[in-house]
Amino acid sequence: MTDTDRILYTKPSITDREIAYADDAVRTGWGAKCYDYIHRFEKAFAEHLGVKYAYATSSATGALHLGMAALDIGPGDEVIMADTNWIATAAPVVHLGARPVFVDIRPDSWCLDPEKVEQAITPRTKAIAAVHIYGNLCEMDALNQIARRHGLAIIEDAAEALGSSYRGKRAGSMGSFGAFSFHGTKTFTTGEGGMFVTNDDAIYEKVLHLGNHGRKPGISAEFWADIVGYKFRISNIQAAIGLGQVERADELIARKREIFHHYHENLNGLPGIRMNPVRTDCESGYWLPIVAFDAMAGISREDLREAMREENIDARVVFWPLSSLPPFGSGPGAPNAVEFSAHGICLPSYHDMTTAQQDRVIRVLHELSMATGFRRSRPAKIAVNL
Repeated sequence: MTDTDRILYTKPSITDREIAYADDAVRTGWGAKCYDYIHRFEKAFAEHLGVKYAYATSSATGALHLGMAALDIGPGDEVIMADTNWIATAAPVVHLGARPVFVDIRPDSWCLDPEKVEQAITPRTKAIAAVHIYGNLCEMDALNQIARRHGLAIIEDAAEALGSSYRGKRAGSMGSFGAFSFHGTKTFTTGEGGMFVTNDDAIYEKVLHLGNHGRKPGISAEFWADIVGYKFRISNIQAAIGLGQVERADELIARKREIFHHYHENLNGLPGIRMNPVRTDCESGYWLPIVAFDAMAGISREDLREAMREENIDARVVFWPLSSLPPFGSGPGAPNAVEFSAHGICLPSYHDMTTAQQDRVIRVLHELSMATGFRRSRPAKIAVNL
């Protein structure tokens, strides 16, 4: 690879372990063995996360949909979530006939603001969806306290938070249920796929019932469904790949952290720049490192993308505020969510990314930062040859 080759924003790490498992699933995983790798994947993931139950799905959206249905979220209900979000968190709410309620984010974490959550609660509120955006962690203690006071469920959308932990508790394990994504861009991948997790016996039993077209586990009548359910199941072949990924969990998560910290050491402290928060009470899996310029710097996300594009670097914009999208009214968006969207970008991060490739990305951001005219509040550690 030369120093001008394209740098992708993310790609998976697949080894001979995953290939061997997938090959075995293709050759032998049929008939009575068609769920073998699914069950192994679920067991390994539950053990990794430290939860009682895991149910592998075709996507994180499917996991969220099943969990929300198990909570009996439906017409007339409201689910509070951050305005900075991917539409996948809101879509199941709408499909179930309920209404997503968008509130602003905290400017320091870009996650749900607990104060705004409390202000948005009405008699129709059924749940709070806590999304750990880009691996950054929601204030789960505050959100759980609010939920207990008002009798609400906490839905933990940890699609982007593999490897993140909040005060010793793994992301996804602190709510009524959690959901994870194994899309091809994620830290663990199955190509497409997701996982529903919970410690709640009753919710898990409902998910088993709903997730098999409304057939209760253990009934003797073949093909008997007593409700209309869903089919969001992952395939055995995908689960085989997922099993290999979970068995490499420590390696994959550690590499994400290494990549982030190299960025952080060389960018944190540059004028006008903010990055993912580094907290002493939590540990992030840093799915994607984020850079957001202060509004006064005059650097838009389009400026960021164009500067990266000129250097043959693929960089992804952060999410639009959901309230600004046509399905939800095309409103102005919450202030912090709007500013983040207008000035933020996701930096490349993948397992076999080299230091030299990271330094190409860092060099672009140094040049943009110096062009803003801001004064440094503290010197940045510069380890790249500018």
